[in-house]
Amino acid sequence: MSLLKRAEQSLASCFEGAVGKAAPPRLVEAMRHAVFSGGARIRPQLTLSVAIACGDDQPQLSDAAASALELMHCASLVHDDMPAFDDADIRRGRPTVHKAFGEPLALLTGDALIVMAYQVLLNAGHAAPDRLLALMQNMTSGVGLPDGIVAGQAWECEPRADLGRYQRAKTGALFVASTCAGALASGREAQPWYALGACLGEAYQVADDIRDVMGLSADLGKPTGQDCLHTRPSAASELGLGGALDYFQDLIQKAVDSVPACTCRGMLQHLVRNESERLVPSAAYSAYRMPGVQPAAALSA
Repeated sequence: MSLLKRAEQSLASCFEGAVGKAAPPRLVEAMRHAVFSGGARIRPQLTLSVAIACGDDQPQLSDAAASALELMHCASLVHDDMPAFDDADIRRGRPTVHKAFGEPLALLTGDALIVMAYQVLLNAGHAAPDRLLALMQNMTSGVGLPDGIVAGQAWECEPRADLGRYQRAKTGALFVASTCAGALASGREAQPWYALGACLGEAYQVADDIRDVMGLSADLGKPTGQDCLHTRPSAASELGLGGALDYFQDLIQKAVDSVPACTCRGMLQHLVRNESERLVPSAAYSAYRMPGVQPAAALSA
């Protein structure tokens, strides 16, 4: 079974196990809209791949850890899209939750998904209760203060933010939590997997900054030009587009090099390289360096 298929199946199973049968129907529908609307599922794939590299002796717990982090990610997107922040109409090529279901249900959807993430971990924790506390702490670090995704969103509300700290919190923290969760779910130390999550997470945010400038709305599945519109910290604005492209490649190489020695090292490195090409295709670099050619055309090809 592929990592993606396992991630999707685990997410569906964990969702159904946690949502129950008597919840408000429109809230459940909005939650499904937020979670099962596509997406690369890179965070749960990272968790599962690291778990496999570490032996994956408790696959039910690995599945739950992967699903919980994806639920947290989906919750953050729901809140990020709301009028108080980006006021986005589209996410993953579909109407955002607040556009499809209204602002009150969107707010509750994000809240419910956050609670569900912890519920999913607790439901699976009986399989290895000695590992549950570390997994809960790991997810909390990736989400809360001082450097989780909530802090990353809050830095957008400050008059000025350090670009590196902002990117590490807004995107990198959940990637670190994802790689570390795979090790913790398998009863291994998380620290050897920290650098992979940190490098890849920062690379994702830099890629998002690049695509916000270079890409097309249809290609991204969400509006472009948002960093400039909301005067947010951006690698493209601080380093220039060429500098941001070079920095992205440097981060990807560091992520590849950081994969610890294990039987699945090649698989993990291949996953990182594939994501690199998906996020910023090689053709975009050539187009950027060719006079008179718009990089967006390469991204949308």
